[in-house]
Amino acid sequence: MPNANRGSVGFKSNEFEQEYERPSKSQLKREMTGLQKLGQELVDQPRDRVKRVPMPEDVRDAILECQTIKDHEGRRRQIQFVGKKMRTLDEAEVALIQKTIDSWKGASKSETAAMHALERQREKLLANDAALTELMAQNPELDVQHVRALIRNARKEQAENKPPKAYREIFQILKQIQIKENAAKGIVDDDLDGTQEDDEHED
Repeated sequence: MPNANRGSVGFKSNEFEQEYERPSKSQLKREMTGLQKLGQELVDQPRDRVKRVPMPEDVRDAILECQTIKDHEGRRRQIQFVGKKMRTLDEAEVALIQKTIDSWKGASKSETAAMHALERQREKLLANDAALTELMAQNPELDVQHVRALIRNARKEQAENKPPKAYREIFQILKQIQIKENAAKGIVDDDLDGTQEDDEHED
């Protein structure tokens, strides 16, 4: 005679199954893909950045090794190995790495904003002589004759479609002024230190 109480002692049998429910294959695949992508992001970063990321030494070594490999197939295999290493990390370690990468992206946006602000200031100098008067009033230590000559040469470069030598030098002067002002306020501005112009590679 069948036992009517089978599977019903203190809990239902399906509750027991749920308690030990394992992640689905698709979920595991998504997690593996995400970790592989995270590893790839680290491989694509400068070495000095990777060295500062909090992670186990063996994982970092695998990433740094991958960066040195030029052969396509060898690099592909090493990327797979990096992904395998990433899967050995626990959730807290992965979260810390992701937080670090997100902070880099935020710094990159800040750097771009700082660069555009300097470019707008440069355009004002080229367009309006009053902008130079204002700049000198705020920064009397500047050599006004030198800056005025740079502005004149930058205008000529644009008119004659010449290489933007003076144009770039104005940008560098403005950048150094901003770095000095930030330092006086106690702000260490890594964003401006790494700022490069969009037209840096023009001939």
